[in-house]
Amino acid sequence: MDNEASYICDTCGEDIVIPIDPTAGSTQEYIEDCPVCCHPCVIIVRLGDDGNADISASPEQDHL
Repeated sequence: MDNEASYICDTCGEDIVIPIDPTAGSTQEYIEDCPVCCHPCVIIVRLGDDGNADISASPEQDHL
């Protein structure tokens, strides 16, 4: 398993690399500000049985 994965920020379009913590569970959800444009994104990490991470991100305002 890689200890990093990436997602595309919906606001600025930048490819953002984030660390993956397998000890936090197979499904993780948290809010993180984009390091480029500072808009908050909801990050969802799903770890497969093979250890690969599936990352999705969406603007925080979509989850209110």
